[in-house]
Amino acid sequence: MSSSKKELKKFSLKCRQVPKEVFPNPFSGPGIMEKLRNDPRTRDYLNDPSYIKLLLDLQQNPSSMLEKLKDPRVMTTLNVLLGFDLGADGEDDDDVEMDVPKPSPSKPKEEPMEVELSPEKKQAIVEKDKGNELYKQKKFEEAIVQYDKAIELDPSEMTFNTNKAAVYFEQKDFEKCIKECEKAIEVGRENRADFKKLAKAYSRMAAAYHKIKDYYKARTFYQKSLTEHRTPDTVSKLQEVEKIIKEEEKKAYLDPEKALEEKNKGKECYQKGDYPAAMKHYTEAIMRNPDDAILYSNRAACYQKLAEFPLALKDCETCIKLDPNFVRGHIRKGMALMALKEHAKASAAFQKAMELDPNNQEALDGYRKCITTSSSNPEEVRKQAMSDPEVQQILGDPAMRLILEQMQNDPRALQEHLKNPDIAAKIQKLLESGLIAIR
Repeated sequence: MSSSKKELKKFSLKCRQVPKEVFPNPFSGPGIMEKLRNDPRTRDYLNDPSYIKLLLDLQQNPSSMLEKLKDPRVMTTLNVLLGFDLGADGEDDDDVEMDVPKPSPSKPKEEPMEVELSPEKKQAIVEKDKGNELYKQKKFEEAIVQYDKAIELDPSEMTFNTNKAAVYFEQKDFEKCIKECEKAIEVGRENRADFKKLAKAYSRMAAAYHKIKDYYKARTFYQKSLTEHRTPDTVSKLQEVEKIIKEEEKKAYLDPEKALEEKNKGKECYQKGDYPAAMKHYTEAIMRNPDDAILYSNRAACYQKLAEFPLALKDCETCIKLDPNFVRGHIRKGMALMALKEHAKASAAFQKAMELDPNNQEALDGYRKCITTSSSNPEEVRKQAMSDPEVQQILGDPAMRLILEQMQNDPRALQEHLKNPDIAAKIQKLLESGLIAIR
């Protein structure tokens, strides 16, 4: 089909698809006949009745234009009416261009372009591979020679420097390792190296600082490595370093002399009734000397005065853990438990204090108070104790019931049973619950 016919087909399709008020029929309308009469190309056509009939058909049915293209007068008429030249007939084409969008053909997947390496770069890779083999064989000096050759052949590749740094790390020459990593990063930045390579260099530098116990710099470079590329191994190493730094800072803060100063300040504030200030001084003293059991006991006294009984109990537990034979710790524990209305446990704490110091009047008074309070409502004590699953399990054990009967009939049997750690723990639990008492 010729180009002119293609244009006419487009035009005809538009005539069919577009409303008449938007795209009017070119063969109808005012002034059509005058245009044809005034143009020398169509003037003579008007003397032919068949042409007049052709115009009438096109006016009534413009979509029939394609059927009438065999008549050359149609093309000439359109040229006159539209005011441009649609062209003459030519050789037919196989294709017909439609005014409809066609799907764009899918582009074939582009294969990555292979960059042709220069002979020097190729040889540098060969030398690097030789260095790697020597590294695996722990022939470190020879490996360095090969890496140096690779660097000389291709100074733009940071991997050669990083590998060389690995050799220095294995040789425990950490200063050289750090310098070589710095060089590797410099080369990498200049040549826009992959971020994973930069991360590896930073991580190796951090590991070297870790080895020479410069933990702050190790932390810095592990962090820089993670900003380039995050790996679980680097995260783990950073956490390890941060833990060490925390411990080091804690140790650096230790000072028994300053702890004593703070302890004395705390005592002065306590005696004046300024318990919040006393608590702060004791807290500072604990940070300076966390292994002193007395400091926790003193701070527990402040917490009790401030009605912070759970905190007081926690400090008493720490105190007793540091020094199980510190009587004052057990007494203050008993007081905290009484305030929390755990009378059975308080009684056990006071009993422990009396075991350590039988003549301690404060422990004896505390114990008596617990017994009196518990005895005032024994049913409530029993109800509370029996709600404890551990107590239920102990009392549901036939062997333990037999032991309890023996203890009731023969108090001397208690000492024999307490030699068994498991039985002693169960008896202690029953004592703390308030179900049994030893007088």
